[in-house]
Amino acid sequence: MKLAILSDTHGLLRPEVLEQLKTVDAILHGGDINKQSIVEQLEQYAPLYVVRGNNDREWAEAIPHDLTVTLGGVTFYMVHNKKELPADLSGVGVVVFGHSHKYVQEEKDGLLWLNPGSCGPRRFHQEITMMTAEVADGNIRVEKILIPHEVK
Repeated sequence: MKLAILSDTHGLLRPEVLEQLKTVDAILHGGDINKQSIVEQLEQYAPLYVVRGNNDREWAEAIPHDLTVTLGGVTFYMVHNKKELPADLSGVGVVVFGHSHKYVQEEKDGLLWLNPGSCGPRRFHQEITMMTAEVADGNIRVEKILIPHEVK
């Protein structure tokens, strides 16, 4: 099963991101979507698992603050800001978060921590990134996707 993992789109779905979505079986979005139309657009590509970010206001009240989902035998816990994680993450293999716009892929405390960075408007002089992942039989292989962009 192929996943797209993204966060902090802030109202922008770049053509390069949409191209990646054409081949995935599910999409995980770590919040700061900013518009209902982005959710609707993402849902056209694959099943969408999404959490609400700090910039997702009244329109996003139906989107959960956090979410646990198992795909390909891997259990993901999703939250926008990792400072808001619960103390007990038993049964979870991967934590997906966003907020900082900084790409993170690290194993720590028996968990895989994934922040796909931001693939929306460029901010804070960060790279524009997302992830794809292959999950099967409880295993996950993650690939960083660097989105080319014009530096102004």
